[in-house]
Amino acid sequence: MRPNFMRDVFRDPWFMAGLGLAILFAVVAALGPTLSPYDPRDMRFAPISPPSSEHLLGVNDGGQDIFSELLYAVKNTVAFGLWTASLGLLAGVIIGVSAGWIGGWVDLVLMRIADVLLAVPSIMVLIFTAALFRPPPLLLATILAALSWPTTSKGIRAQTLSLKQALHLRAVSRMGAGNFYIIRRHLIPEMFPLYLVGFAAKARMAMFMEASLAFLGLFDPGRKSLGMMISYALKYYYMDIWWNWLMPPILCLSMLIGSVTFLAISLEKALDPRLRESIGGQGA
Repeated sequence: MRPNFMRDVFRDPWFMAGLGLAILFAVVAALGPTLSPYDPRDMRFAPISPPSSEHLLGVNDGGQDIFSELLYAVKNTVAFGLWTASLGLLAGVIIGVSAGWIGGWVDLVLMRIADVLLAVPSIMVLIFTAALFRPPPLLLATILAALSWPTTSKGIRAQTLSLKQALHLRAVSRMGAGNFYIIRRHLIPEMFPLYLVGFAAKARMAMFMEASLAFLGLFDPGRKSLGMMISYALKYYYMDIWWNWLMPPILCLSMLIGSVTFLAISLEKALDPRLRESIGGQGA
């Protein structure tokens, strides 16, 4: 990690904007059920009612409070993204650092598996699985994580190969330290900034995938999602519902993806001097 890494990212407006939005949505996701005025599955209200003091964003075609739906939808979309990003990053780091450090047949087998998975279109696998088997969202997120680790593992492997020649690692190895000890105590901690970039990229991809699957109607209709809300609202586009029913989920999804995109851009800029210079960021 560069000595001024933390100082640079906290001075970057992209990072601060992304961090602010991420904190906002983390609070909404954590407190959503508590803040929700109604059960989002409660259908006892007058369908397609305009916003009022009782229903801040009105009522949808099923007689459900739209504001309550939105709070639960943000929670579900964020949870899907965080679960996928966490599992995908964990697998990518372990496999990448193991392949790079151990080398030999371990490297060969793991990287060939990664090459095969890179050629598999994740969205098609998810659509096929969701349409045929209707698995719970957590299982779909796990499948997506299992398909997304190769991109991280390739980058971690390359960095591990670079670190392999470092004097302190060669010294530790010659003193008899085992592979597991070196990987756990030296290699994994030294590449921490790369994990932040990988996590942000995977979370962004997973939230977009979740919204896409929900938009296509491949999740349980009782599970609230930003994509599902957009899909249902579009059926009534000819009515005056765009600002209270259609726009809130679109804005939330855009800001969610924007927050992790801002964080990824800032972290990549701080970690890669060439990128920082090319976009006129912090300067050399």
